[in-house]
Amino acid sequence: MTGNGKDAAPGDRDPRRATVRKLNDGLRQTFEGGDILMTPAVRSLPIPEMKDLLVAVQRFDAFTEENDPHGEHDFGSIEQGGATYFWKIDCYDRDRVFASPDPADPSVTARVMTVMRADEY
Repeated sequence: MTGNGKDAAPGDRDPRRATVRKLNDGLRQTFEGGDILMTPAVRSLPIPEMKDLLVAVQRFDAFTEENDPHGEHDFGSIEQGGATYFWKIDCYDRDRVFASPDPADPSVTARVMTVMRADEY
């Protein structure tokens, strides 16, 4: 589930984007700093398979300019057990109603990571 570990170039040049990337990586790697949602297909996996999937999400580092064009590390795709799974981080305002006014500022941002089977998208 790993790739070359490269960050997308746009995020490397923008300090605010680098902050967003760091916050997104923190949520994905530790499951702290936001909410984690799992869709019905993920929740219905046998516990060992669900655990393997969540560990793969935490370890994901296959970011490229193609799959991470903004350098924010907010999406990934994982193959497991013959199925494709996506994880996606969205940044909302603190009430989780609208988009965050500033995803680089945790005081005004609620991060939500959804883990889903691709056919649930």
